[in-house]
Amino acid sequence: MRDETQQKADARLARVEGQIRAVRKMVAEDRYCIDVVRQVQAARSALRSLETLIIDDHVDTCVQHALEAGETGERREKVTELVSILTGKKK
Repeated sequence: MRDETQQKADARLARVEGQIRAVRKMVAEDRYCIDVVRQVQAARSALRSLETLIIDDHVDTCVQHALEAGETGERREKVTELVSILTGKKK
């Protein structure tokens, strides 16, 4: 993972961590259910954003390297990994 991606990922993880703490506090305080759900949705959105960041970096680094320099088996493996991640199916 590139340094820039690591820094961005860390910032997004800090935000997710704060959102999860907020959800936990809201549940403990017996806050209005819809408000809790909205906070959960915000955390999920932040996680999806983090996931996209990491996948983009993976494509730009690992997959690109495999496509340019790797053997057929390595290229196939990287493509299979991407398909499994994007479709939610385990390889």
